[in-house]
Amino acid sequence: MPVNQISFPGHDGSQLAARLDLPAGPHLATALFAHCFTCGKDIAAARRIAARLSAMGIAVLRFDFTGLGHSEGEFANTSFTSNVDDLVCAANWATQKGMPPSLLIGHSLGGAAVIKAASKLDGIKAVVTIGAPFDPAHVNQHFADALPQITRDGAAEVDLGGRKFTIGKSFIEDTGNGVLGDVLAHLKTALLVMHGPLDKVVSVDSAAQIFMAAKHPKSFVSLDSADHLISHPEDAEYAANVIASWAARYINLPMPAPPVGTPEGIVRVSEADPDGFLQDISSGTHVHLLADEPRAYGGTNMGMSPYGFLAASLGACTSMTIRMYARRKGWPLEHVSVDVSHDKVHAQDAATGSGEKIDRFNRLITLIGSKLSAEERARLLEISDRCPVHRTLERTSEIHTALV
Repeated sequence: MPVNQISFPGHDGSQLAARLDLPAGPHLATALFAHCFTCGKDIAAARRIAARLSAMGIAVLRFDFTGLGHSEGEFANTSFTSNVDDLVCAANWATQKGMPPSLLIGHSLGGAAVIKAASKLDGIKAVVTIGAPFDPAHVNQHFADALPQITRDGAAEVDLGGRKFTIGKSFIEDTGNGVLGDVLAHLKTALLVMHGPLDKVVSVDSAAQIFMAAKHPKSFVSLDSADHLISHPEDAEYAANVIASWAARYINLPMPAPPVGTPEGIVRVSEADPDGFLQDISSGTHVHLLADEPRAYGGTNMGMSPYGFLAASLGACTSMTIRMYARRKGWPLEHVSVDVSHDKVHAQDAATGSGEKIDRFNRLITLIGSKLSAEERARLLEISDRCPVHRTLERTSEIHTALV
């Protein structure tokens, strides 16, 4: 998916560094992603979620809050309220570019920020929180030892995850007044709360408080063994898939018209893990699959192999063709299943006379129907060879390739 590096003015005029993940195909909706406290727009979870949503046709704008990452401004002068204001600025920028956001996603403190921002923005249909605190003041525990100095001197330098940050008194005072209960009670959007029960940074109790304070429609999804930063690829992938599927229920995603000459539309394959082989596969806007290789071949085994998909295509087409014929004939076929395996065999074994290897697909067809006659079963077996994919595999195909 194309990723554009952009910037826009934040709440105090400082330029905020951002990335805009655009769909490779039709742009159907826009989402904003708010990162966790002192993190940034480029953490692994943000990248993977943005990639998954953009594969679905949803553009994702993720940016560094004022004073963080590549954004301008002084972090010491920021607060929870300024983060919310930065989100409003991001939404306004996207709206001016013709991409008004309808989905807000926030991680940790960013989750609390998107809840508050949703109450200030028009057109938001859905909000997602990941490991978010119910009370923004929760972050103060990370520098509790410095609180007396901050109160006395107005600011103090603290160590957070091995990095130095200056925390101002205004941040402490602002988060202390930021309980979200009232905002959640009046939230007019769908809400998805995601949290790991083993999260050691923000207790899952916060998720329960957020969920109970909000009104329906609301959903909760456990991230099981995920850590607070969703640092494991499989956890980020799971979160991304859930968000993508859930959001489609509340955001209008019109099916784009298929290109001329391709009535089934475009199947888009996009790399999901540059260090492995995991691929995102989207067909239109409502079908999503994963392709991968087994661990023995350097993959993570999170999806079917390319040959697995090819075998599945043959099996699905065979089953559909048999069902369509039996339905038209009115035959008592109760159920059909097709097992397909793939292998490379010597062509001479296939009686072609060549010494090269060719692909062989073995199909085992099961027809269930106690009232099916032997003649009907034989005819359905014959019909299986007429399935379009079978014919495509038997014939020579042309593949035209071009760089975009």
